[in-house]
Amino acid sequence: MEKSYFPMFVDISEKKIVVVGGGRIAARRVDTLTYFAGNITVIAPEVTRQLLELNEAGRIYCVIREYEKGDIAGADMVLAATDDRQLNHSIADECRVLEREKGRRILFNTADDKDLCDFYFPSVITRDDIVIGINSGGRSPGKVKQVREKLEEKLDIL
Repeated sequence: MEKSYFPMFVDISEKKIVVVGGGRIAARRVDTLTYFAGNITVIAPEVTRQLLELNEAGRIYCVIREYEKGDIAGADMVLAATDDRQLNHSIADECRVLEREKGRRILFNTADDKDLCDFYFPSVITRDDIVIGINSGGRSPGKVKQVREKLEEKLDIL
């Protein structure tokens, strides 16, 4: 039986977040995170125009280079969104080693292996003071997208 995840809203406004990867998935996740957090670093040899614009606006900090061991030191949350499965796994391992050595939990998420994740990145809708997070625990991303689109339609007519 697959485990279910409790939907919990937490304050990440002061958390240090590191996103490794600069492609489409990383850009979507970073865009969502900017509504909730102000200390976001993106590390990638190449980044999307959207990420560059967020960097130029001062909303995130981009480090344009390959990931180096130690880049996640001091992070509270790490997202590995590269197209290199081995690198994503290596970053997950590094998080666990830092946890053991420093005694501090680093929340980890990767786009390519739900078994490595401490949390699943939700599909998020924000309207005024309302925040809705939708998730299927990685089992039905298509269904999550459909639900989000239907909810957005309903919210837009209110």
